[in-house]
Amino acid sequence: MKFAHFNQLCDLVRETSFAIRRGLRHGHPEKTYENALAPRLRKQGLIVRPQPPLQVSDEDGTLPGDFSADLFGEDSLMVALKAVRAVVDEHVAQLLGYLRSSRQETGLLRSFGAPRLPVKKYLMTDSVA
Repeated sequence: MKFAHFNQLCDLVRETSFAIRRGLRHGHPEKTYENALAPRLRKQGLIVRPQPPLQVSDEDGTLPGDFSADLFGEDSLMVALKAVRAVVDEHVAQLLGYLRSSRQETGLLRSFGAPRLPVKKYLMTDSVA
């Protein structure tokens, strides 16, 4: 990864989200925020893939299905975008399920639908540093 520290990547996504929110405000569908966020992150030098197909792999190695994450940055950060007034447990469970089944470690959950812009970072790891 070309970022000195993983938190710098998360901070860049967070700051860019805030800038988009200041301009667009809330009230748009998730796709609108995704279409605004991806190009802005690319302009800042990030490798960003919108809606990348990711395979769901079971613990025994079978592939029961696939899904598309909203954004995937630097091949290491999954970004789930919501346009809801409040992030609920189901949104968190969905992101954690995506992280677990795709064997990714870090995800950001962003909701543009609330008056305030909540930011939640999740880390899935088997080891404690």
